[in-house]
Amino acid sequence: MNKLKKFLFGLFLFLVGTLQESMAQCAMCRATIENNVSNGDTTVGAGLNLGILYLFVAPYILLSVLAYIWYKNAKRKKKLSF
Repeated sequence: MNKLKKFLFGLFLFLVGTLQESMAQCAMCRATIENNVSNGDTTVGAGLNLGILYLFVAPYILLSVLAYIWYKNAKRKKKLSF
């Protein structure tokens, strides 16, 4: 369990450390999409929408996995205490 805590803490630090860099890309993405649409290419917008959905779903998946691990550990501890 100790390795899992270290991994999750490292993942958390990585995500917090890269937050500013990912927030800085919004204006660049918008400019790219506007440029491509003005040139007649609309396929980039679909990829951007898929990326937005990925960013929307990722925290929910992470929280679901953590809740499942917590549930399993709580169930195991309860079984051992009886």
